[in-house]
Parts: sequence; structure tokens; C-alpha cells
Amino acid sequence: MSLLALTKLLYLAERESFRQYAEPLTGDTPVSMQHGPVLSNTLNLMNGFAKPDESAPWDQWIAAREGNVVALRDPAMLSDFERDLSALSRADLDILTATWDAFGHLHGDPWALVRYCHDNCHEWEDPGLSSFEIPLVRLLRHVGYDDAAVEAASQQLEDRAALQRSFN
Repeated sequence: MSLLALTKLLYLAERESFRQYAEPLTGDTPVSMQHGPVLSNTLNLMNGFAKPDESAPWDQWIAAREGNVVALRDPAMLSDFERDLSALSRADLDILTATWDAFGHLHGDPWALVRYCHDNCHEWEDPGLSSFEIPLVRLLRHVGYDDAAVEAASQQLEDRAALQRSFN
């Protein structure tokens, strides 16, 4: 799949997870870039700019990028979706499936995905040739949360991050 299509599909899945559960799917940082919103670390991994975390075996699953194409290292590794992706929750799998059902047909035309994100992901702001983080508060507001729900979700995510840092 093209890098551009995959970055948009992953962003749309992350966005949908926030919309449904006020929880991230990947935990990656959403950023605004010229061609729409993306997940920062995932894009850096795809581009070879980041070293994968040992606990997340990127190199075991994903082949080295060839041009603008990203692929599984071995497609046979994913023969049974639920078994092979057992680290994901049922909710995560449902979001990924729903995202593919809604937008997967556009993967052959990644610019259609870019246009969709520009037109429908109102948390994205055009940074020109730069990039900047999409604040969680803005993302949550644009997926339908009111101020009280945004505050509660933000606090819960901050508390979880602080707890995780204390164990590292």
C-alpha cells in the first residue's frame, strides 16, 4: 500500500478510537502536515527516521519501504486476523475493520484520502511545509466531545501517562 494511503487510514482509525472511546488506538502523536493529519512516530518508522521500540517489533512485521510503498515483511504472518493480532482488543479490531470498510476502497487513490481528511478532519490545520502536533483537546472537540468530556478524557489520559512514566 502507498505510504500516503496507509498514513491516512491509520490516522482515521486513531481518530475513530478517540471518537468512540476517548482513547487512543496506537498512542502515537497526531500531527498536522501539508497533506493532512498523520501519526508522527508511525510516519517516522515508515520513513526510516526512527528506531522501533524493542517491545513493538516493527521490523518483524514491516518490510523496508520500497519507494512510496509499505508492505508486510511476510503476508503469511497475517493468515488469521484475530489470532495473529491477538494483542489488540475486540474494540481495536472493530475500529480497524470499520475504518477499512469505510475508506479501504480509496487506498488505490491516496489523494482521495488526503482530500477526505482535509475536508472532514477539522482538527487538522495546514502547516504549510512544516508540521505541528494536533492537541488532544482540539481532536476530542472535533470528534464530538463537549468541554466537560474533553476535560475528563484529557485528565484520564494524563494520569495514565504519568503512571506509565513512573514505572519506566
